[in-house]
Amino acid sequence: MTVTALIVAAGSGTRMGGDVPKQYATIAGKSVLAHAVDALASHPRISSVRVVIGSGQQEMAATALAGRDVGDVVIGGAQRADSVRAGLAAIGDGVVLVHDAARPFCPHDVIDRLLEALDGADGAVPALPVADTLAKGLATADQLVDRDRLWRIQTPQAFHVEDLRYAIDEAGRGHTTDESSVMIAAGLKVALVEGSASLDKLTTPEDWRRAEALQESKMISRTGLGFDVHAFEGTGPLMMGGIEIPHERGLAGHSDADVVLHSITDALLGAAGKGDIGQHFPPSDPQWKGAASDIFLAHAANLVRDDGGIIDFVDCTVICEAPKVGPYRQAMQSRVAQILKLPSSAVSIKATTTEQMGFTGRREGIAAQAVATIRVPR
Repeated sequence: MTVTALIVAAGSGTRMGGDVPKQYATIAGKSVLAHAVDALASHPRISSVRVVIGSGQQEMAATALAGRDVGDVVIGGAQRADSVRAGLAAIGDGVVLVHDAARPFCPHDVIDRLLEALDGADGAVPALPVADTLAKGLATADQLVDRDRLWRIQTPQAFHVEDLRYAIDEAGRGHTTDESSVMIAAGLKVALVEGSASLDKLTTPEDWRRAEALQESKMISRTGLGFDVHAFEGTGPLMMGGIEIPHERGLAGHSDADVVLHSITDALLGAAGKGDIGQHFPPSDPQWKGAASDIFLAHAANLVRDDGGIIDFVDCTVICEAPKVGPYRQAMQSRVAQILKLPSSAVSIKATTTEQMGFTGRREGIAAQAVATIRVPR
């Protein structure tokens, strides 16, 4: 049985603040949409994941989904049913799990229960019993509602694809909040399975704070060290911290010999347990001859984030007699922050000398050492 996860991420609301829809905002360094995709794609019975986005969201989606196998994104419609219909048109038959991107943390055991329940029903949805006392009314409570047999319906919701297509065509023309209501309106049987508090939808700022706290509690802090050195050679200028600095001499190296970016790259790789810069970009490989070192640093940052990590802070000390770093410190910090996709306040660049001792003291070259602090999932 082919099982396709269809994640609906077409909303445009920003009720929780910020200037992007909530599915593209980040929790613990990763977009809400990416969390949702990763949770479903990691289940062994899910064959593929497809994503439905809103018109004009292609660039945000490409950033959020970078490195993830979701095929071409599907452009949704004005209403939820239109978006789901567009998603169904892009997949084959079998079973579909329709999921809200705003519910980013889906436990595997919920998926197991949904797929098992489909053996005896046209659809299956996760649900939790209503625990609070319920009342009807406006300014006052006019009538209490018996909460017995009342459930909070969540997603993902599992259906046989042909049944859901039929239900949407028959009963899904109006405004619907989820697919189970369309199935029931079309006269089809929908089973309830045990849901999870992890599937509660992100709606309010308080929801967001709880999600952030939950994810951060699952992470540990790690520190990496980096060191690099390059000798002076030829004429300047030279590259340092991702910017060109005027100097009478350049630096020798297979790439652009940027000691700052190289040391920070090694610090990040070390914190992530990913080896060193030479393993990823061997100097024996001609494709890296003269290469811009921002490629190396961006690669290390992506490796951290691909594992669900967060870069908290990087600090680099340049060791040389010349050139003077002070006049270029702010520009270097800004450039490193830009490459790492961090605020400038998360980057520190400073300099020292060796009091005219050693190779740097003799003005034979420049050294740099760096420290990177990251958080990674436990």
